[in-house]
Formats: sequence, C-alpha cells, structure tokens
Amino acid sequence: MNSTERVTNAILGKPVDRQPIYGWVSANLTEQISKEYGSVAAFEDKYEFDAAHIFGGPGAWRGDVLDKIRAENGEFTPDLLVDVDFFTDPNVPEAYDGMRDAIRFHKERERFCYVQTPGFFEQFNGMFGIENHLLYLAMYPDELGELYARQAEWTIGFVDRCIEAGADMIHISDDWGAQADLMFNPDLWWEIIYPNMKKVVDHVHSKGVFASLHSDGCVNKVLDGIGKIGFDLIHPWQESAGMSYDVYLEKYQDKFAILGGICIQTALGLLPQDQLEAEIRRVFGLLKGKRWVCCTTHFVQDHCSMEDLNFAYDLIYKLARE
Repeated sequence: MNSTERVTNAILGKPVDRQPIYGWVSANLTEQISKEYGSVAAFEDKYEFDAAHIFGGPGAWRGDVLDKIRAENGEFTPDLLVDVDFFTDPNVPEAYDGMRDAIRFHKERERFCYVQTPGFFEQFNGMFGIENHLLYLAMYPDELGELYARQAEWTIGFVDRCIEAGADMIHISDDWGAQADLMFNPDLWWEIIYPNMKKVVDHVHSKGVFASLHSDGCVNKVLDGIGKIGFDLIHPWQESAGMSYDVYLEKYQDKFAILGGICIQTALGLLPQDQLEAEIRRVFGLLKGKRWVCCTTHFVQDHCSMEDLNFAYDLIYKLARE
C-alpha cells in the first residue's frame, strides 16, 4: 500500500497497513531541520510522511483596486465592495507552476497531496482585520454574504486548476473557533458561511476528490453543519479547545476523518519527554485504527527543539507500525 492509498483508506475508514503520518513542521523550523537533515524534504523522507500540504496559485484579489477604494473613501467596509470587480482570474495557467512542481515532487514519493485555499471568514480577515470583520458580521451581514458568494465562485475556479495539477484533496482553511467557543453567532455561520461552503465542497466532490476543513479552536456548535456540508476530513479537532475525542468517536466518525492528534498547544515542544511520550501513546490508543491521519494540530512552533521533534517522530513512526 503506498502513501496515497494509505491516506485515502484512512479518510474513508477502510483498512490500512499502518496508520498514516504527517506533520506541519516546516513553517517555523525549516532552518533547524535543514541544519540537521540538509532539508525539510529529507526529514519528511526519513519519517516516511504519507501526505504533502501544498500551497500556491494566484491570490484572489486585485490589490490595486482595493488600494484605490481605501484611498478614495478613507474607510473600508463591506458595502463599498459589493459592486466592485476586485477578484482576480483564477484561470491563469502559469500561476500554478509552483503548485504543479510541488505536487510532482511529492507524487514521485507516492504521497497524498492536498492543496490549501482560504475559506470565507479567514479570507476576509485578511482584508478587514479580524476585529473589524467580527464587527461587520453584525453590521453588514447581507453585504458579507454577497462577498462570500463571490469568493465561492472564485474558489471553484481555483479548485478546478488545483485538481488539474494533481491534487487529491482541497483543504479549505477557515478559522471559526476561539479557545472555548465560536468567534461569532452560529446563526450567522448557517446563514452566510454554510451555503457558500457547501457549494464549494459539492463542486470539489463532483470532480472526484476529497474536501477537508482546517478550523482552529472550538467549533462544537457547528459540527452538525460541518457534517452536512460533507467534509471528508477536518483538522485539527482541537482537544485543547474543548473538543473531546469521545464526542468524535460517538457522533462523528461516521461522517468525517481527523487530521491531527499531536497538539502543539499543550504537548509538542512543551512537555518533558516522558510526559510527551505518554500523551502521544494516549492519542494513539484512542485513535489508531480509526479514521485518523496522525499529524500536528498546527505548525510546530520554534520553541520546539530538534531533540523533542525527533523524539516525537521516532515514537510516532514506531507506534504507527505496531
């Protein structure tokens, strides 16, 4: 069984020859990993990572148009954008050259490749700033709903080009959760995020590939909706934000898989190695053999030493094969 087959089976809840493993290790530790291994790729090869997290493609917005609106109005609110054509063309082939090269590299290693794209709340946080965006959800829900709908159309075009490049899964990043609850009213989620997200995910499925969600924090209040949208996998299922694995195993493992399990907020880079080992073994005891791809819950932080990173992945490598 190769890595693509292994991850595919884990997502679908089918038998695997071993638990698939991955990790978000590069963002903050590239220099440290490269110093010890020569490259992040060499680290991923040593531990036989089964997946690859791919970025790339065009940005969604025309910065020149947005800068002009800011300059002309002295403020920047959703109502000023509803009738403005500020989206880029997602169908420019050369914009995906880097993505194609990355997918080709990992497919030579038979890895499962997933491509990330922003969702709606996360995307427009980049435009308005998160504090303003939260305020605008209360002030301009209709206008934001229109902007989200236009983002969905752009994303569908982006998705098609990613699939042509060889993506096995489209990974939509849309952080909705704070540490103990959603960051906004769940009614708003159902009104303006759910229908647009479902449209994108339905399109992804119509092309025969998987769809996954990244959302940090506690999203307990919309788990039923996440299931209705049809996501095949979610990341990270953040236990440290009050999302119990017991709830997943009792109510949701028939709906979607989990990518995660190795917590960067409470464990990796933070615990002494004896406690880190106990924590990793605990998670394997709960999730091994389930619809689970072992992964970090987010990018490993730079306070994690290479000694701890190697220790963790030596253990993960062993437990995945027992």
